[in-house]
Amino acid sequence: MEPNIAALSSPEELIAAVRRGSRAALKRLYELESRRLYGVALRIARRPELAADALQDAFVQVWQNAASFSAERGSAAGWLTGIVRFRALDIVRKLGREVLSDDPALGEAAHEPDMAAEIDLKLTQDALRRCLRALDVKQRHCILLAFVDGLSHAEIATRLPAPLGSVKSWVRRGLLSLRSCLEP
Repeated sequence: MEPNIAALSSPEELIAAVRRGSRAALKRLYELESRRLYGVALRIARRPELAADALQDAFVQVWQNAASFSAERGSAAGWLTGIVRFRALDIVRKLGREVLSDDPALGEAAHEPDMAAEIDLKLTQDALRRCLRALDVKQRHCILLAFVDGLSHAEIATRLPAPLGSVKSWVRRGLLSLRSCLEP
């Protein structure tokens, strides 16, 4: 017997239900997370239609691979963000270029945000900013280029310029430092 999906509130619980084949849980997970994940995809793809494609591809992947999620390896929100990020990067790389937009309104929602979610997001952003400031300058720069601008290690090495091995090392060490800083 399937649990009451409306009673499931966390992405971890919903992913567990998706793992068991619940389409209702996938729909609820989409309702809860799609706005935030669309913003991630839009930041990378820079075009609404590409971001929407990345989001759709990501949720197909969630449906197919929910069993691969492990709470021991990270949060559900992080897992979902990673999937969307990689789908958006794949789409951008397929096109061979990023299309920049000067429209500051891209990604804004048409409805009022949930205040509790906004407060939680603000706290998370503040913690991330604090932890990023604590990183070595090279580590911080590489992480921002990789995860905000969507550049590959090779592209970062070219942009800086720096040896590829150094860039990989800076990203890895920076991520480990971020993880330890952000963990409760």
